[in-house]
Amino acid sequence: MKPPRVPDNATEKRLDEIREQAALGQLDAKGVRPSGSPFPEADAEHGYYGLPIVKPPVWTWEVPVYFFVGGTAGATSVLALAAQLSGAPRELVRDARWIAAIGAAASGPLLILDLGRPERFLNMLRVFKPQSPMSVGAWTLSLFGTASAAAAIGEELGLTRIGDAAAFVAALSGVVMSTYTGVLLGATAIPVWAAHARTLPVHFGASALASATAVLELRGHDARALNVLGLAAAIAETSMGVEIESDRSIAWEPLRHGATGATIRIGGFFSGPLPLALRLLGIRSKRARRVAAASALLGSLITRLGWIEAGKASAKDPRPSLD
Repeated sequence: MKPPRVPDNATEKRLDEIREQAALGQLDAKGVRPSGSPFPEADAEHGYYGLPIVKPPVWTWEVPVYFFVGGTAGATSVLALAAQLSGAPRELVRDARWIAAIGAAASGPLLILDLGRPERFLNMLRVFKPQSPMSVGAWTLSLFGTASAAAAIGEELGLTRIGDAAAFVAALSGVVMSTYTGVLLGATAIPVWAAHARTLPVHFGASALASATAVLELRGHDARALNVLGLAAAIAETSMGVEIESDRSIAWEPLRHGATGATIRIGGFFSGPLPLALRLLGIRSKRARRVAAASALLGSLITRLGWIEAGKASAKDPRPSLD
């Protein structure tokens, strides 16, 4: 009688893979992969025998909302410093600082909600890793939150020097806040995100500028510079939409097909062509600018949701390869 076989590391690893595939619905009750694929073109030459080669992201709604709120807050802090240096009305500076501070205060809880436990966020602050977008983001959020709060409170209490110094730090970290999330997505192995590693930071930065400008305009500020910035952001968003529609590679398909493609197109319409047309046709109309601002704000949020869902769809597609 042979002694029972003791599982080795290779066996245990294979069992873990089978369990994961079964949990994803890739194996039936007998441990056999069912015939057929959600992507008819998939075969042994695409992916790994028709199986996805990367795991889909597990992010929930908190992450795209964090991307939206944090990006808007970061861009608003930059506008606050620009308004301060250009001699804009102090009411504009004050509102911009408070919007940045409130956005920073909301960003922390959103990120912690996604992580599940507050100590996970604190653990990311134990070591600073410049090569890790996640580590850079956690440290940037901490610095930005502190500086933006100090700038707003300093403005409110009349502590001009402290408020202005803090506003400068908030603006520098705000630039990172409004763009690093694009770097974070591009640094992953998700095909649709990796294919846009260079354009995502610019895209998210333009979207953050559009939403920051929109919030200030909806607060009642009608400075001409805000309309110019909103116009520039709408042009950038429209250009991004043209780029998405013109590329026909497999990795880009989640941006053009299915529910994710529809979400990206809706977000792109509200953040690009619609506010662009409203700002050009109603350049002297406050009502047109308000509608354009509301459209850009909505489009910016939908865009973040669309990119996250596109990443999930892309990870499930077995066809793209990791070049």
